[in-house]
Amino acid sequence: MGTSLNIPSSGTFDFLALGALVHRLDPGLVPFRKATTCSIHVSGGEFNCAANLADAFGMRAAIATALVDYPIGELIAGQVRAMGVTPFYKHFAHDGVRGPNMATVYSDRGHGVRGPVVFYNRCNEAAAQLKPGDFDWKAVFAGGVRWFHSGGIFAALSETTAELIVEAMEAAKRHGAVTSFDVNYRERLWSASGGLGRAQSVLGRIVEHVDVLVGNEEDLQKGLGIPGPQVASSSSKLDPGSFVGMIERVVARYPQIKIVATTLREVHSTNRHSWGAVAWVEGKTHVSPTVDLDVHDRVGGGDGFASGLFYGLMTNEPPQEAVKLGWAHGALLTTFPGDTTMATLEQVRAFARGGSARIQR
Repeated sequence: MGTSLNIPSSGTFDFLALGALVHRLDPGLVPFRKATTCSIHVSGGEFNCAANLADAFGMRAAIATALVDYPIGELIAGQVRAMGVTPFYKHFAHDGVRGPNMATVYSDRGHGVRGPVVFYNRCNEAAAQLKPGDFDWKAVFAGGVRWFHSGGIFAALSETTAELIVEAMEAAKRHGAVTSFDVNYRERLWSASGGLGRAQSVLGRIVEHVDVLVGNEEDLQKGLGIPGPQVASSSSKLDPGSFVGMIERVVARYPQIKIVATTLREVHSTNRHSWGAVAWVEGKTHVSPTVDLDVHDRVGGGDGFASGLFYGLMTNEPPQEAVKLGWAHGALLTTFPGDTTMATLEQVRAFARGGSARIQR
């Protein structure tokens, strides 16, 4: 209803993601230089969407990824199972000293005027070694996959991961799946793997195969090289005007794209954000309400929006309702620790309808 995506009505999997699994060390409010303890969250932009769709939205979700056979890999695999996601693993053996490893993300939460600090250890990362031919896509897609998704963080890891995304996108198209991609431009990752020029070349090739694109103004400008206004000069991060103004250029370059969507976030302090979302759907713009958030953990909010949007589209909700479901789920996700959802579908729908934070008895 409302789009020409031609999403298959059935299949073994509603959603298949391709990306890297990571574990995030989270010392909470304490910066790492003073930390003595950390929580461990299993994450990855692509996995987060699959986990959200399985756990909150009750969809049949899967991920194709790398797994190292050592204790950290076992920890991560346990959380994949706990979230109800079916894995397709390329297994790697650990040599006991150097790896290969499951990547580590270090991210404190900041507080008030002190922003979160994020840095990585992706040295000898198993997922970066994934390459075309590592997955039997014919077998993976054999029972039907309705929606295939990947992202720019995985594309940045190595030359071979980008080629693997293209291989998977082509397989998804052959088997009739809708394809989506989250540009997720991360300057640090691309700086370590060839810089801005390589990012635009690589991401541009991938987006040629994409039906639904997720990305904000910076993603479109830096990741895809789409001309637009200076990101920092926008009078309000909640104004969708400059984002919508870029869509014509996006679609002119990639005419097969049917939907482009992003979150809108105004950061007043680490723990106080104004939150919205917008989607361009085949020539029409759909904007969510705006809400002020008391943020517990901001990591994963964008993935929360994307997964709620995808759910709405896969269940034939009108585009405006799909945007509101994504917006509501992303907002709720910032109230939980960790990168993946703890919300229920009932909570998401209630918030999308205008629900409040009154106590539930």
